[in-house]
Amino acid sequence: MSRLFRSRWSRWLARRIPAAASVRLTQRQIFIIPSQVGAAFALALALMLLAAINYQNSLAYGLTFLLGSVFIVAILHTYRNLAGLVLKAGSAGAVFVGEQGRFRLRLESTQRAHQAIALGWPPGVLQVHDVPAEGVSECELSIATQRRGWLRPGRLRVESRFPLGILLAWSWVDLDQALLVYPRPLAGELPLTAGADDDQQEQGTRAQGQGTDDFQGLRDYQPGDSKRRMHWKAYSRGQGLLVKDFAVLSGRDLSLDFDALTGDVELRLSRLCHWVLQLSERQQPFALRLPGCLVAQDSGEQHRDACLRVLALFGSAP
Repeated sequence: MSRLFRSRWSRWLARRIPAAASVRLTQRQIFIIPSQVGAAFALALALMLLAAINYQNSLAYGLTFLLGSVFIVAILHTYRNLAGLVLKAGSAGAVFVGEQGRFRLRLESTQRAHQAIALGWPPGVLQVHDVPAEGVSECELSIATQRRGWLRPGRLRVESRFPLGILLAWSWVDLDQALLVYPRPLAGELPLTAGADDDQQEQGTRAQGQGTDDFQGLRDYQPGDSKRRMHWKAYSRGQGLLVKDFAVLSGRDLSLDFDALTGDVELRLSRLCHWVLQLSERQQPFALRLPGCLVAQDSGEQHRDACLRVLALFGSAP
């Protein structure tokens, strides 16, 4: 039943408040109900009215009607604090799985000031901002990332309890924002394409890495390192977990290959993500091979971003 209600509620909201990069809150987008404090206030008014009727006390009548009028006037002021507020979507940079996705928003006032405006995605904590009259307030909202691909945070809750806190005016707006989440980098063996041309590799230069050619020395163990490269003699001498480090030939056909790795899809993508970052940092040209996709050999920031994008969207519907 709750799932059916949520589905109908979402469809109704989509019709009433369609997704847009800029939304101006009007009577159509704003909902208002008494808050918990307001409900207690209304209950107290009802009890005061019963007492006034029972004792036929004019002062009790006057106080009850006075407080009741305050409640009614507060409805207008609480609504006006949200009405006319303009929300605009800002930029959102790509992040890696496990990092906080950050969305920038711009709040604009065309006339009066808007005070104590709370924004966020429940159940997270809402941020509170003030918008000056005919002014602008910029904010940055964060949300946890749990999987790679496009992250769409959904409808943003905007609410206000100003000025008395006895009423809650709120809206659910969809600013049509999204950010790209890359796989979590995970260190491991360099996944070179099987059967690469050794003659072409010999013409290249050498780059420090976890290859299989020339022994370079020992380094500390990192999760994901092959147990075959563990230096057990050093471990037996009490020197800790060390791994034999090799140099890899970085010829013109250096290619990171999805099929050269073992494990599930997410583990392979995380290993590839690690090496995309490592080789890009060294300005090492490389290609990236995934099932049904090939990113040609290149280097630089644009090539790195293109490879990370392919990894993030691998297996997603176009």
